[in-house]
Amino acid sequence: MKKRLILFMALMLSLTLVLAACGPDRDSSDGESDDDQTEDTNNDDEGNESEGDSDKPEELLVWADEDKSEGIEEAVTAFEEEHGIEVKVEELEMATKQREQLRLDGPAGTGPDVITVPHDQIGQLVNEGLVAPLEVEKSVLDRYTESSLDAVTYEGEVYGLPKATETPVFFYNKEHLDEAPETFDELYEFSTDFTDGDQFGFLALWDNYYFSHGILSTYGGYVFNESDGVMDSSDVGLNNEGAIEGAQYIQKWYEEGLFPEGIIGENGGSAMEGLFNDGQVAAKMDGPWSVSSMNEEGIDFGVSPMPKLQNGEYAQTFVGIKSWNVSNYSENQEWATELISFLSNEENSKKRFEITNEIPPVKALIEDPIIADDPVAEAVAIQSQRGVPMPNIPEMSQVWEPMATALQLIAMGEQDAEPALNDAVKAIEENIQLSQEE
Repeated sequence: MKKRLILFMALMLSLTLVLAACGPDRDSSDGESDDDQTEDTNNDDEGNESEGDSDKPEELLVWADEDKSEGIEEAVTAFEEEHGIEVKVEELEMATKQREQLRLDGPAGTGPDVITVPHDQIGQLVNEGLVAPLEVEKSVLDRYTESSLDAVTYEGEVYGLPKATETPVFFYNKEHLDEAPETFDELYEFSTDFTDGDQFGFLALWDNYYFSHGILSTYGGYVFNESDGVMDSSDVGLNNEGAIEGAQYIQKWYEEGLFPEGIIGENGGSAMEGLFNDGQVAAKMDGPWSVSSMNEEGIDFGVSPMPKLQNGEYAQTFVGIKSWNVSNYSENQEWATELISFLSNEENSKKRFEITNEIPPVKALIEDPIIADDPVAEAVAIQSQRGVPMPNIPEMSQVWEPMATALQLIAMGEQDAEPALNDAVKAIEENIQLSQEE
């Protein structure tokens, strides 16, 4: 009996200890687990925060076009303050030097995060692996005009955000002309009376294919045949009947001494600008980039879209889009994309226009008084609707030099239009074939 009592007491004591262990210890354990979980969560947050900070670069490098960086100074400062990232801006000539320098600096790891290029170079830059496709929200893309987005799109991918649109328009000195002529026939008659060797009725850089395209294409010439938005680089139309007729019209102005010899070649642009700003030229075909120098010289000028040509059609000038692009070599592509989206938003595009006079293809700004009431912006907007975007396929790079050679021979009277253009097209086709074989 005594043994049974002792055994019963031992069992009760054991059960009490077990229950005690399960009760308080379990509650204590749950409490400690919650604290531990909270601590772990906080640690995770700190880890994620630290990881996010480590992903954020200390600096982004932007290559801006020459004499244009002041247009983004306020935007850059605002971006730096908002994100804590220093943005370094360097100016580098846009048409050739940025592309050439990126080929060297990109692979070396010393290149920029952001560049700015004319849209016709995009296809070539993509094929060389120099620029990256952009991942942006649809709301960002919806800011821009359809044509400007088409210009920066290559093979279905967006490779830049538009910052400026430009096309040649008609400028005239109000001291010599009260208003712009409606037709080139009127302009020709005025020029023959006004031009005397010291002063000129009208000047244009028609030995440069960028400007002469507005004449050749209006008569029926074309760079590459296009079908359903796809360009056929094997079908070059720069020596067809229309292109030849347009080139003959160009040659007429040079042959009759209406253009001075000094505006042919690389120095043609500066020579024409100097003559116009000195008051020796009544009118010129030029781009909106020339406005700053005219304002600096105090020229009282007017501006309009280009006049109609002899066939009754308006000049179909080349339309160019300048864009912000992200280097494919950048280690900070996400932040570089964030930066260019910020630089090209409505507010910052408007500020940039006020400083640089480069017209942003931002839909919300088209009706804004600062642009709608600006005569230059209005002329560019109208002429852009009449013009055609430059092709952005890589083969376009093979067009400029042969056409420049042909047009200069035509301008100097060293070759007639038809053989000069035939030679140019032959060179273009050979160059395209060689480039595709590489």
